[in-house]
Amino acid sequence: MRKKVVGVSVAMIALATGGFFATSTRSNAAQPPDDESKIQIGFAIAPVPLNLKGKNRAKVGLGSYLVNAVGVCNECHTWNAATQSAYEAGGNPFQGQPVQIFTAGYLGGGRPFGPFKSRNITPDASGQVSDGYATFQKIMRHGFDTEGITPVLQVMPWPVYRNMSENDLQAIYEYLTSIPCVEGTPGELTNNTNRCSN
Repeated sequence: MRKKVVGVSVAMIALATGGFFATSTRSNAAQPPDDESKIQIGFAIAPVPLNLKGKNRAKVGLGSYLVNAVGVCNECHTWNAATQSAYEAGGNPFQGQPVQIFTAGYLGGGRPFGPFKSRNITPDASGQVSDGYATFQKIMRHGFDTEGITPVLQVMPWPVYRNMSENDLQAIYEYLTSIPCVEGTPGELTNNTNRCSN
């Protein structure tokens, strides 16, 4: 009887181990995309035309992936006052509609959050976002408020984004410098309405 129990136990362990390895092999087949795949996906999902002149193509694609598939930047930094969302009329996925992002204001800021409004994070006429990469890095790593409205940004989830790799932050910045400029500076004190043509 004891040999039978030991035999059954060994067989069960073998089956469990085999099942573990079979499962491990299958889960490896569904691994997350590598950087090249993320770059391709990033270009496929960019909702606006991109200016790649003088840009690192791989960083732009990866940045688009991070901004549009991971970071959810559109939900806060794009605001269509007519629809009260980041989407065109009839294009709000939260209402079961096929997605149509409000491209005319893509990442142009203006969404209200109590006393705050999201910032315009499109490039200005010089092609920079804010005051260049060093400032962008301070915003993402430390919540630096370029306008000095608050000691640190209150709505922006910088405490999460600060954990991103340097390569990821550079990719996001490279992507943001490649999107179309949107006039105006919602949520900022400077109120520079000619930011795209200076």
